[in-house]
Amino acid sequence: MNNSDFTPWPETFNQKYIDQGYWQGEPLANLIAQASIKYKDNIALICNDKEYTYQALEDKCIALSIGLKELGLNSGDKVVVHLPNIAEFYISFFALLKIGVQPVLALPAHRFSEINYFCKFVEAKAYLMAPQHGFDSFELAKKVKDANPNLESIIYCGQKELLVNSCDFKSELTFIEDLYQKESYLAKLKLNTFAFFQLSGGTTGTPKLIPRTDNDYLYSVRASVEVCQFTEQTRYLCVLPAAHNFSLSSPGALGCFLSGGTVVLTDDPSPSNAFDLIKKHKITVSAVVPPLALLWIELSKNQKHKLSTLQVLQVGGARLNENTALRIAPELGCVLQQVFGMAEGLVNYTRLDDSIDVIVNTQGRPMSDADEIKIVDNNGVAVKANQAGSLLTRGPYTIRGYYRAPKHNKQAFTSDGFYITGDIVVITEEGNIQVVGRDKDQINRGGEKIAAQEIENYLLDHNAIHDAAIIAVPDDYLGEKSCAVLVCNNENRPKVIEIKRFLRNKGLADFKIPDRIEFLNVLPKTPVGKINKNKLRELL
Repeated sequence: MNNSDFTPWPETFNQKYIDQGYWQGEPLANLIAQASIKYKDNIALICNDKEYTYQALEDKCIALSIGLKELGLNSGDKVVVHLPNIAEFYISFFALLKIGVQPVLALPAHRFSEINYFCKFVEAKAYLMAPQHGFDSFELAKKVKDANPNLESIIYCGQKELLVNSCDFKSELTFIEDLYQKESYLAKLKLNTFAFFQLSGGTTGTPKLIPRTDNDYLYSVRASVEVCQFTEQTRYLCVLPAAHNFSLSSPGALGCFLSGGTVVLTDDPSPSNAFDLIKKHKITVSAVVPPLALLWIELSKNQKHKLSTLQVLQVGGARLNENTALRIAPELGCVLQQVFGMAEGLVNYTRLDDSIDVIVNTQGRPMSDADEIKIVDNNGVAVKANQAGSLLTRGPYTIRGYYRAPKHNKQAFTSDGFYITGDIVVITEEGNIQVVGRDKDQINRGGEKIAAQEIENYLLDHNAIHDAAIIAVPDDYLGEKSCAVLVCNNENRPKVIEIKRFLRNKGLADFKIPDRIEFLNVLPKTPVGKINKNKLRELL
């Protein structure tokens, strides 16, 4: 591996994190193995009609790892994993780790452009895929194979009988069910420089690859488990994409496995399905994004009896509107936990015993005492408490650089290793973080700065507005003007003048009232589910 591929932590930090117990030198691949010793007969995973005890799950992981090894995959090889929420996601993830192969965790929403890029960028040896709703996954796999002659295997995670016999691509597939081996010797794993790849959630260009190490990721999971109080009794419903950092490690499925609890996996996040699963499996905690939280609230009115076991609903991925936050406890009957994190590292949580004011009005505080954060102005000077500034961070689970991106790393990291998150935040005197917006979401209207997310939150208070985005549009006189793009209830869509009056009645300064208001049926999203404001600008 080229020295510029991966940016390590400086040796002084390495030693400090080891000496202080944050890094323990354990392979992430051993997580299920260790859990299977302690929680052997506990149910680890439920997916559709299948249940796996910890021992059965570990046996499947070992059996697949041996088959993958015999397929020709070796330590240091890269494999793009592009799976929906099925049991094979976790089985293949740990199986690959066990033989030192580094998975690239693509998201279900990714298509040819992203998958092809990942395969080429990391020189992948294999591509794991499965049938997915809404597109032809076999056609995608064929295009990826044709575009990547060095891709040795397309591994199909599904039942053979579901394939049409006439499918001319069938002969080129390796079936995952043929890879499970019953007996063989698996060598003891040595830690690689890093374990696997996650993806950045940015809106510019192709997602950057985030190299996660065994030490940093396992510490992140352990710290999350402690803060979120996961135990052997935790029953976690995973409705978000399993590959997403939020649902994987915050504390997510890995935190649940570490604790000996049960993960219930589904690829249908709709309230009707989720509520049925919560009732059936006595779910105690789940994690959703703000639009889904609002949908759950709206559709829970006659189904609250199904949610009696739900103790905690984590909400993250984007800033949660205060009015929505206030509704979660009384209407869903559970504690809200706000989660503000990033796949690059830093994770903030509101604590379960925080006051209502903190839970509703902040995005929590760093989960580790080793997290270092700075809030700085445009000149890099630290701002005072309760003043907005750019969030910088470094710590034992925050990366020091993206993979094979030396030029971008110079822009994304300071010379002393702080990650420039791009988030504009306020830190309260008590140490809690309030997310105001993003650097690139700031509109400069004739010298007056407008944080887009502030206006978006006010707009979302309107009963007829379901989704909202504020973007900057060029203006010859002011430099930039603000444009609100809204998704509304078409049967009762408010007039532009009514929306502006609504915002003025909220007490907003005149310069913050959108200069222009447009309506769409749906806002374009990035593959990780964030509003794609670059695409919006193109549309307008």
